[in-house]
Amino acid sequence: MIATDIGPLLLAATGKGLVQVVFHASDAVRDKALGRLAARLGAEPCEAPGSPLLAEPVHQVKAYFAGRRRDFELPLDWSLITGFNRQVLHELASGVPYGTVVGYGDLARRVGQPGAAQAVGAAMGANPLPVVVPCHRVVESDGGIGGFGGGLETKRKLLALEGVLPQPLF
Repeated sequence: MIATDIGPLLLAATGKGLVQVVFHASDAVRDKALGRLAARLGAEPCEAPGSPLLAEPVHQVKAYFAGRRRDFELPLDWSLITGFNRQVLHELASGVPYGTVVGYGDLARRVGQPGAAQAVGAAMGANPLPVVVPCHRVVESDGGIGGFGGGLETKRKLLALEGVLPQPLF
Protein backbone atom coordinates (compact mmCIF):
# COMPACT_ATOMS: atom_id res chain seq x y z
CA MET A 1 0.00 0.00 0.00
CA ILE A 2 1.12 3.52 -0.66
CA ALA A 3 -0.15 6.74 0.84
CA THR A 4 -1.56 9.31 -1.59
CA ASP A 5 -3.59 12.51 -1.49
CA ILE A 6 -6.70 10.41 -2.18
CA GLY A 7 -5.97 7.88 0.54
CA PRO A 8 -4.06 4.60 0.60
CA LEU A 9 -3.77 2.71 -2.68
CA LEU A 10 -3.05 -0.97 -3.04
CA LEU A 11 -0.94 -1.77 -6.08
CA ALA A 12 -0.67 -5.40 -7.16
CA ALA A 13 1.45 -6.89 -9.94
CA THR A 14 2.19 -10.14 -11.69
CA GLY A 15 5.20 -11.05 -13.80
CA LYS A 16 3.36 -9.44 -16.76
CA GLY A 17 2.93 -6.05 -15.07
CA LEU A 18 0.68 -3.99 -12.85
CA VAL A 19 -2.61 -5.88 -12.55
CA GLN A 20 -4.71 -3.93 -10.06
CA VAL A 21 -4.99 -0.63 -8.21
CA VAL A 22 -7.43 -0.51 -5.29
CA PHE A 23 -8.72 2.70 -3.66
CA HIS A 24 -9.22 3.22 0.08
CA ALA A 25 -6.94 0.29 0.87
CA SER A 26 -7.45 -0.24 4.59
CA ASP A 27 -6.17 -3.56 5.95
CA ALA A 28 -9.63 -5.13 5.53
CA VAL A 29 -10.02 -3.83 1.95
CA ARG A 30 -6.48 -4.99 1.15
CA ASP A 31 -7.05 -8.51 2.46
CA LYS A 32 -10.36 -8.89 0.63
CA ALA A 33 -8.95 -7.50 -2.64
CA LEU A 34 -5.90 -9.76 -2.51
CA GLY A 35 -8.07 -12.81 -1.81
CA ARG A 36 -10.31 -12.06 -4.80
CA LEU A 37 -7.32 -11.30 -6.98
CA ALA A 38 -5.53 -14.53 -6.08
CA ALA A 39 -8.69 -16.52 -6.83
CA ARG A 40 -9.10 -14.86 -10.24
CA LEU A 41 -5.44 -15.16 -11.21
CA GLY A 42 -4.91 -18.63 -9.76
CA ALA A 43 -1.74 -17.29 -8.11
CA GLU A 44 -0.71 -14.82 -5.44
CA PRO A 45 -0.06 -11.35 -6.87
CA CYS A 46 2.82 -9.28 -5.59
CA GLU A 47 1.70 -6.36 -3.43
CA ALA A 48 4.75 -5.57 -1.30
CA PRO A 49 5.76 -1.98 -2.19
CA GLY A 50 9.44 -2.91 -1.89
CA SER A 51 9.17 -5.71 -4.45
CA PRO A 52 11.08 -5.34 -7.71
CA LEU A 53 7.78 -5.95 -9.56
CA LEU A 54 6.27 -2.87 -7.90
CA ALA A 55 9.28 -0.55 -7.59
CA GLU A 56 8.55 1.32 -10.82
CA PRO A 57 4.75 1.43 -10.44
CA VAL A 58 5.14 2.82 -6.90
CA HIS A 59 7.70 5.38 -8.12
CA GLN A 60 5.46 6.51 -11.00
CA VAL A 61 2.28 6.72 -8.90
CA LYS A 62 4.09 8.81 -6.27
CA ALA A 63 5.49 11.08 -9.00
CA TYR A 64 1.99 11.49 -10.48
CA PHE A 65 0.55 12.62 -7.15
CA ALA A 66 3.52 14.95 -6.61
CA GLY A 67 2.78 16.61 -9.98
CA ARG A 68 6.02 15.35 -11.57
CA ARG A 69 4.47 12.78 -13.93
CA ARG A 70 1.65 13.08 -16.43
CA ASP A 71 1.87 9.73 -18.22
CA PHE A 72 2.40 6.25 -16.88
CA GLU A 73 4.91 4.12 -18.71
CA LEU A 74 4.38 0.74 -17.14
CA PRO A 75 3.81 -2.81 -18.29
CA LEU A 76 0.19 -3.64 -17.54
CA ASP A 77 -1.33 -7.07 -17.00
CA TRP A 78 -4.75 -6.85 -18.70
CA SER A 79 -5.81 -10.37 -17.68
CA LEU A 80 -8.63 -9.12 -15.40
CA ILE A 81 -10.49 -7.42 -18.25
CA THR A 82 -11.68 -8.71 -21.63
CA GLY A 83 -13.78 -7.88 -24.68
CA PHE A 84 -15.48 -4.52 -25.00
CA ASN A 85 -14.26 -3.36 -21.58
CA ARG A 86 -10.63 -4.01 -22.53
CA GLN A 87 -11.10 -2.23 -25.86
CA VAL A 88 -12.57 0.84 -24.11
CA LEU A 89 -9.86 0.91 -21.44
CA HIS A 90 -7.09 0.61 -24.04
CA GLU A 91 -8.58 3.57 -25.92
CA LEU A 92 -8.86 5.53 -22.69
CA ALA A 93 -5.25 4.80 -21.72
CA SER A 94 -3.84 5.74 -25.11
CA GLY A 95 -6.23 8.42 -26.31
CA VAL A 96 -7.24 10.63 -23.38
CA PRO A 97 -4.16 12.52 -22.15
CA TYR A 98 -3.49 14.11 -18.79
CA GLY A 99 -5.51 17.26 -18.18
CA THR A 100 -8.30 16.37 -20.61
CA VAL A 101 -11.65 14.66 -20.31
CA VAL A 102 -13.87 12.67 -22.65
CA GLY A 103 -17.60 11.95 -22.54
CA TYR A 104 -18.93 8.42 -22.13
CA GLY A 105 -20.63 8.66 -25.55
CA ASP A 106 -17.51 10.08 -27.20
CA LEU A 107 -15.45 7.19 -25.88
CA ALA A 108 -18.08 4.75 -27.18
CA ARG A 109 -17.81 6.34 -30.65
CA ARG A 110 -14.01 6.10 -30.54
CA VAL A 111 -14.25 2.32 -30.19
CA GLY A 112 -16.82 2.04 -32.96
CA GLN A 113 -19.86 1.55 -30.73
CA PRO A 114 -21.91 4.76 -30.93
CA GLY A 115 -24.81 4.59 -28.53
CA ALA A 116 -22.90 2.43 -26.04
CA ALA A 117 -22.34 5.18 -23.45
CA GLN A 118 -23.84 3.08 -20.65
CA ALA A 119 -21.59 0.16 -21.58
CA VAL A 120 -18.63 2.54 -21.41
CA GLY A 121 -19.78 3.51 -17.92
CA ALA A 122 -19.83 -0.17 -16.97
CA ALA A 123 -16.31 -0.56 -18.38
CA MET A 124 -15.14 2.34 -16.23
CA GLY A 125 -16.67 0.66 -13.18
CA ALA A 126 -14.84 -2.57 -14.03
CA ASN A 127 -11.45 -0.87 -14.52
CA PRO A 128 -8.93 -2.82 -12.43
CA LEU A 129 -6.27 -0.12 -12.93
CA PRO A 130 -7.81 3.22 -11.93
CA VAL A 131 -5.51 6.25 -11.90
CA VAL A 132 -3.03 4.47 -14.21
CA VAL A 133 -5.81 3.78 -16.74
CA PRO A 134 -7.50 7.13 -16.11
CA CYS A 135 -11.22 6.40 -15.80
CA HIS A 136 -11.49 9.60 -13.75
CA ARG A 137 -11.15 11.47 -17.09
CA VAL A 138 -14.50 10.17 -18.35
CA VAL A 139 -17.38 12.57 -17.69
CA GLU A 140 -20.98 13.15 -18.72
CA SER A 141 -21.61 14.96 -22.00
CA ASP A 142 -23.69 17.63 -20.25
CA GLY A 143 -20.71 18.65 -18.13
CA GLY A 144 -21.59 16.50 -15.11
CA ILE A 145 -18.77 14.67 -13.38
CA GLY A 146 -20.36 11.21 -13.77
CA GLY A 147 -19.78 8.30 -11.42
CA PHE A 148 -16.59 6.85 -10.02
CA GLY A 149 -15.72 3.64 -8.20
CA GLY A 150 -13.37 5.47 -5.86
CA GLY A 151 -16.07 7.99 -4.92
CA LEU A 152 -16.91 11.37 -6.40
CA GLU A 153 -14.62 13.26 -4.03
CA THR A 154 -11.71 11.12 -5.22
CA LYS A 155 -12.65 11.82 -8.85
CA ARG A 156 -12.81 15.56 -8.12
CA LYS A 157 -9.36 15.46 -6.49
CA LEU A 158 -7.84 13.60 -9.44
CA LEU A 159 -9.37 16.03 -11.94
CA ALA A 160 -8.16 18.97 -9.82
CA LEU A 161 -4.65 17.48 -9.70
CA GLU A 162 -4.69 17.42 -13.51
CA GLY A 163 -5.99 20.99 -13.74
CA VAL A 164 -9.42 20.06 -15.14
CA LEU A 165 -11.24 21.29 -12.02
CA PRO A 166 -10.15 23.98 -9.57
CA GLN A 167 -8.34 22.80 -6.44
CA PRO A 168 -10.64 22.58 -3.41
CA LEU A 169 -10.48 25.63 -1.16
CA PHE A 170 -10.06 23.46 1.94
